[in-house]
Amino acid sequence: MTVTVLEPVRATFRAVAATVVPETHALDTDGWATLESAVERALAARPERVRAQLVTFLRLIEYLPIARVVGRFSRLDASRRTLVLRRLEKSPILLIRRGFWGLRTLVMLGYYTQPEVQAAIGYRAHPDGWATRRRLAPPESRGTPLITLEVPRLPDDSTTG
Repeated sequence: MTVTVLEPVRATFRAVAATVVPETHALDTDGWATLESAVERALAARPERVRAQLVTFLRLIEYLPIARVVGRFSRLDASRRTLVLRRLEKSPILLIRRGFWGLRTLVMLGYYTQPEVQAAIGYRAHPDGWATRRRLAPPESRGTPLITLEVPRLPDDSTTG
């Protein structure tokens, strides 16, 4: 049996995911498996060193709150987890900030690439481009501009004096 990258740090990863994308609370077992599978596929293309750094970073996140006598990250409530992640996000140490943003990106990749999630938020991008997107759009939205801007009319020069 192959050990996945996330397996030894799954509880911490899921706690981070639930903090970064609160909608993950609604995921069932299959939804979590889909999210983690997408992350594992993305990590498979990375060198072993990068995968090891991710595991180390997740372990750091798990045990960092103990230093403040609060408890392990995966056992904290949502507001305390948010505070921990905000500190990492704004860390004076560039490597910590990069680690946080990379982890955040992986969580979003895993969640927002699920077809059910894309349908729920109305995401209609298509790899074949705009023409296919318009063709597949619901009939009531075809021909509707993506962005509607109201441009204020400038005063006529003859009325200013």
